[in-house]
Amino acid sequence: MSQIIALTNQKGGVGKTTSAVNLAASLAALDRRVLLVDLDPQGHASMGSGIDKYALDKSVLDVLLGEATAAETIVKKLAVKYDVLPGNGDLTAAEVELLDRDKSESCLTTALGSVADEYDVVLIDCPPSLNMLTVNALTASDSVLIPLQCEFYALEGLSALLDTVEQIKQNVNSDLAIAGILRTMYDKRTSLTREVDKQLRDYFGDMLLKTTIPRNVKVAEAPSHGLPVTQYARFSRGSQAYRVLAKEIIRRLAL
Repeated sequence: MSQIIALTNQKGGVGKTTSAVNLAASLAALDRRVLLVDLDPQGHASMGSGIDKYALDKSVLDVLLGEATAAETIVKKLAVKYDVLPGNGDLTAAEVELLDRDKSESCLTTALGSVADEYDVVLIDCPPSLNMLTVNALTASDSVLIPLQCEFYALEGLSALLDTVEQIKQNVNSDLAIAGILRTMYDKRTSLTREVDKQLRDYFGDMLLKTTIPRNVKVAEAPSHGLPVTQYARFSRGSQAYRVLAKEIIRRLAL
């Protein structure tokens, strides 16, 4: 049975898409069948997986609106070794389009229903905002993985996100759980990182994943080559960290 995991944080620039792409690649390297759903209008998860977002005949928006099926829209046989349900700027129309539909929060749940069982893991890269696309992702998911940069405003944004998760649990998806909080762009040499890290440990305890993703230039370079860092620079610190993360997620969620 497939596990559906939404990667979300309403704050941009925290390594959400980078983590979605590299976790997908790392899980695939461990023989898991992986689907990555690009629900961010920026389409960066698609580009980082080697897909030209400007040349798409169909995208996840068509699937959400019932104008195409997930099966005919998913891109397979990619060099990255996982499948992608691609997205692009067309998703900016989703907010208005979905509001006019019955059970608008469940469009992604319906769309994934016919393909989810073909995969061990479905990862959803959410937009950096708490909008209707994010609500769809949380409604469709079994759990939430929260990438978080250790900076001053991190805890404030995290509290708002956890409130949203709780509202989704109460209203539409009672089984939604927190898969973990992932510290990204982590540099323990700085006093700010150490201070925020301590606060996270004090407040969230076991919710905090043991794995941290370091600042690493190879991680930043990889998307421009349309590859995850695990393939672009497999022996880099960033690549090694994402492989460790995949193993921790497998243990934590029994994948």
